[in-house]
Amino acid sequence: MDPTVDLYRQLPAAKAAPVKLKLTAAEPFTPQYVQSAVTQAPKPAEIYPTRVKGRMLLLDNSAKESRLKKERNEKKAKVREAKERKKLGVLGRRQGSVRELGLWRFDESQAKFALFLPLHHLWMGYMSELLNLPQSSSGPPRAPQGAAMHPKLLKADFHGSFITVHQTRNTAILGISGIIIHETEGTFKVVTNEDKLKILPKQNTIFTFAVPVYSTLPPTHDPSHPLPIPAPEESLQTVLDGPHALLELHGNQFCFRSADRAGKKFKAKESIEL
Repeated sequence: MDPTVDLYRQLPAAKAAPVKLKLTAAEPFTPQYVQSAVTQAPKPAEIYPTRVKGRMLLLDNSAKESRLKKERNEKKAKVREAKERKKLGVLGRRQGSVRELGLWRFDESQAKFALFLPLHHLWMGYMSELLNLPQSSSGPPRAPQGAAMHPKLLKADFHGSFITVHQTRNTAILGISGIIIHETEGTFKVVTNEDKLKILPKQNTIFTFAVPVYSTLPPTHDPSHPLPIPAPEESLQTVLDGPHALLELHGNQFCFRSADRAGKKFKAKESIEL
């Protein structure tokens, strides 16, 4: 050890603290450089200075939106609103909520064939007016003109019609007939003569349905008035009890909802099904 070194001399002074920025309360918007060895927490007024030596700091973009940008945003909002409306169902609810609420659920205890005969009579009157059928007093029945009838039947409403399963790959439903009470995109829901509810798939099935040859409406019927109530002896009759024409309906080409068929353009094409 060097004897010239004094072990008890005073240590040299610590280095000076770094220069730091401090805003005083008297002049909160003018920075001052001070010597400080201890870091102090800034006051609330010192956190967001808006002016430094006469310079303004913009806290928000005051520029106005351009006209093109505003029109683009309005167009996007309309497209978004249209998509939301498209997701809504028939009753103004989102798809799936109708099924969850059970609005289309049918009580099978109400599956009475006689209960839906008035609906069937209403459908026969609807067909008489749609196809412009002649009165029975106009002469012998004539064969229906397919060229004029088929376009109307493709867009017609079949709720209340009497259909029969003519051909199908599912032999369990072959020969079942009844009144249609509900039509979906892929099925017919019918009530049979035995007061049973049956769901008939359209896929891979050929149906037959009857159309009256003569009009079931009285000659003095006014379309602006409701249909007349049938007589008691006629209230239990169906379209099969009078002169009628049988037509085939190919289910594979009929897999549409009744509302969609009303606005769809069908093209004539051959069918080799079944």
